[in-house]
Amino acid sequence: MTAIKRKNIITIQHPESVHHTNGMVGSWTDWELSEKGKRLAENISSHLKQTIQPGSVVIYSSTLKRAVQTAEIVGKKLGLTPKLIGALKERGLGAGIGKSVQWLKDNIEQEELTVYDKCFADAESRYDVWKRLIPFYEEIISNEEENIIIVSHGDTLSLFNALWLGLDIELLNKIDLYGISGGVSFLYQNSAGKRIIKRLSDTSFMYPIANP
Repeated sequence: MTAIKRKNIITIQHPESVHHTNGMVGSWTDWELSEKGKRLAENISSHLKQTIQPGSVVIYSSTLKRAVQTAEIVGKKLGLTPKLIGALKERGLGAGIGKSVQWLKDNIEQEELTVYDKCFADAESRYDVWKRLIPFYEEIISNEEENIIIVSHGDTLSLFNALWLGLDIELLNKIDLYGISGGVSFLYQNSAGKRIIKRLSDTSFMYPIANP
């Protein structure tokens, strides 16, 4: 019988990006972290340094700049170099990329009622993101890495949470597992193969560590 590998996975939803403040769509536009977002990422990294054991930790990041900046700040604090993974990008919104949120609302072609719906013909559905996540997910579940940090985006991490719990994609037409910007989640698999989400989108990591 193949031994089940223990897994400790920490996911970080990147903190405040410029697009959170200027009314623009995030998606694949390569927004940077705001100055506030950079400070929050520093706070998150300081908390993580106190939380996790140094050594055998691997950090993966979306290739979009706001996630990369977050991963680099965390990586610097922990002595890690992020591995950039295209599958961890936010959902592509096609014609909505580079537009304002108001423009998207005014010009949306199809309301997204199910995971298969696309707001524009050239956009990704949530199911499309689910499919691109699966190879990455299967790789980290089966490899020898026990302690993993993943830096990504809200919608992408909500799908990752569902994958982690073994949910069917169509359940996401009725339920969801969203976090918020800057939230840190702790996922654990024990030696019996039981999957646990210990904390979902913990926002306390964004606050400075109090002086003793």
